[in-house]
Amino acid sequence: MRSTDFDFEESLIASLQILRSDDPPTAVFAASDAQALGVLEAARQHGLRVPENLAVMSFDDTLVAAMACPPLSAVRQPFEELGAEATRVLVQLTEGRPPASPRIELATELVLRTSTSVRRPVDME
Repeated sequence: MRSTDFDFEESLIASLQILRSDDPPTAVFAASDAQALGVLEAARQHGLRVPENLAVMSFDDTLVAAMACPPLSAVRQPFEELGAEATRVLVQLTEGRPPASPRIELATELVLRTSTSVRRPVDME
């Protein structure tokens, strides 16, 4: 696990370090599409094929996720709903009313594309 900003360049550097380790991962979950793009570039520079050698999953599902090469599997955030909830809470706060709850959960959606695949069992014959 590496902590970086939601940034392509920082993710690229961290991913290269991880991929050069003695026990490199077979899958990476990135906290943003920008970070996942950094992982894809690190895999390319390291000579790894996605998803054959390294599966990559992202969180956001912005427009770039579908345009990446290969297209990123992602957890889609409901950006419109997120903005509406943030606005509602902000209005409540400006009116002097605290939010009804300190935590608001919004539904996400798993979007499977070709940066991930199902591992097939190795035939031992």
